[in-house]
Amino acid sequence: MDPKPIFSMVADDFEAVNELVLGQLHSDVELVETISQYLVDGGGKRVRPLLVLLTAKCCGYQGDKHTLLATIIEFLHTATLLHDDVVDTSQLRRGRSTANAVWGNSASVLVGDFLYSRAFQMMVQLGDMPIMSILADSTNQISEGEVWQLVNARNADLTEAEYRSVIEAKTAVLFQASSHSAALLSGVSQDVQQALQKYGSHVGMTFQLIDDVLDYEGDAEEMGKNVGDDLVEGKVTLPLIYAMQHSTPEQLKLIRQTVTEGSAENHRQIIDLVKECGAIEFAKEKAMNEAKLALQQLEAAPKNKYRDALEDLVALAVNRSN
Repeated sequence: MDPKPIFSMVADDFEAVNELVLGQLHSDVELVETISQYLVDGGGKRVRPLLVLLTAKCCGYQGDKHTLLATIIEFLHTATLLHDDVVDTSQLRRGRSTANAVWGNSASVLVGDFLYSRAFQMMVQLGDMPIMSILADSTNQISEGEVWQLVNARNADLTEAEYRSVIEAKTAVLFQASSHSAALLSGVSQDVQQALQKYGSHVGMTFQLIDDVLDYEGDAEEMGKNVGDDLVEGKVTLPLIYAMQHSTPEQLKLIRQTVTEGSAENHRQIIDLVKECGAIEFAKEKAMNEAKLALQQLEAAPKNKYRDALEDLVALAVNRSN
């Protein structure tokens, strides 16, 4: 699905966000600006700020603080990516070398800290304590989710329920914060705020579930990263959990050994096992369920062209290939 029509709905607002991003990256420390600019030039989906802008417009917001809010969300997300790449020892993101691969772990962590702190400076500028509370709580939950994922690395006994808890914290929470804070900024009723909060959470879950599917069946060139990276890093995601539940004793032994020992020898064989046992279809069905729940929540939102775009965003989450 082509995302351009969705982004075109808020093109002017997105231009304002881009200007804010560039302005807020200013630092007297040259390395901070160099790495930050490298990240901006690398592109990215910018789905979370898009969610802020569409939600605000859907709710009839007339001011200009939604662009500042969208920029805050983007800075928080980019900071997590910098830290994630260090933790995962990733070498490739969006088809380019990661910042840690170019400048080292120390610089990446510290610039990630800069982006976090700059985001909180912008929150003060926004001047809305209830929104700041949402974003502060969300940032804390994301950190907990990342630690939880780290603790569960190479844990072949991870359950589906535990997996869901991890991705809710590390991914869905920021989507949820994006739509919830934008609805709150717009001053809509409590019921609409809650519905849009839940909408964001379900969209985030959809994105992460499809991410985990693409790690087994995606196109490396299109994704800008290697297929099977999760398996290499010892991340047990839903397709692998399903495969372990539906494999022969010999296959299960092979998968568990690969996960726990970190051996790269059998990665290709395990990817084939995941594809052959129905795990991809199972995970996609779970993603579709989340998408349906997201659409149900949208029924409470004002009916306009921006709500239609939020519906299209759900379809994009399900049908994307990178």
